[in-house]
Amino acid sequence: MATTSNKKRVLVIQPLHPAGMEMLRARDDIEIIECDSLDENVIAEAAKDVHAMTVRGATITRRIMSQAPDLMVVSRHGVGYDAVDLDTLNERNIPLCIAVHSNMISVAEQAMALLLGLAKDVFYYDEVTRTDDWSARFPTRAVDLDGKNLLIIGFGRIGKQVAKRALGFDLKVFGYDPYVDDKILKAANVQPVHDFKEVLGEMDAVAIHCMKTQETTNMFSEAEFKNMKRDAFVVNCARGGIIDEDALYNALTSGEIKGAGLDVLLDEPSSADHPLFNLKNVLLSPHIAGVTVESTRRMATQTVDNVLKVFDGNVDPECVVNQDVLNF
Repeated sequence: MATTSNKKRVLVIQPLHPAGMEMLRARDDIEIIECDSLDENVIAEAAKDVHAMTVRGATITRRIMSQAPDLMVVSRHGVGYDAVDLDTLNERNIPLCIAVHSNMISVAEQAMALLLGLAKDVFYYDEVTRTDDWSARFPTRAVDLDGKNLLIIGFGRIGKQVAKRALGFDLKVFGYDPYVDDKILKAANVQPVHDFKEVLGEMDAVAIHCMKTQETTNMFSEAEFKNMKRDAFVVNCARGGIIDEDALYNALTSGEIKGAGLDVLLDEPSSADHPLFNLKNVLLSPHIAGVTVESTRRMATQTVDNVLKVFDGNVDPECVVNQDVLNF
């Protein structure tokens, strides 16, 4: 049995699903340090001499990682990693792992839920039904998705799952991802698009599922909304900041587009006086597209599995963001 001195120390920042914690407790060569705080000072103190960190909503800075000279892995409880200092990890040849398979179905379903909610105007009809105002059935507001054009921005794991579900609703699906070969899109019955701006005027809906980078920040702004159909919808289940929120507000209030479904915002949590919150043609959810009963368990178990595989020397490259460090 391992002694305390030779155990691998794992810092669990914010609680994991019990299934994930059980995986850690089942190993007698691991010591668990739990930290239920997002404060950098508190995390830095807890991070002293740890070998691994599991991360949910915390920002992991160079200062935090400097407290762990023997750090072997940072494992994200999810797929986004913009809150982790990747440069520091690269400098130290430490892998950043993500739970690649854990929430793609959940996010895809939420994207479709938002799109369907917008198309069928479900919140409007729910509201008027509760007031016994059945005259609000007319004039007709809902539209069908059947035969409409959907553009998916970003054709990774989640984008593929959105396409699969959209095709099930008989949407015509187009995909834009400059980093994915056309053959992959065509194999999924998706029409490749090489310049998304050129086709915006033909799209009835846009679903955003790309990473937030310098390249994609404010990817949808004033010019893009002006090029869209006036009855088009936009859905963002990726990251806040890919859509210019001021430009979106103007587009929604001026009638340049019909509606928006947003699971993410630039500033989270957002204050109740956010201008978009006052608009009836916006559907909102609090960055929970990837958070379901099933995905929470999957995220926890894959987050821990990634840590254990690094410890055991059999890390899965598919789960590593910075794969170049695996060569060292």
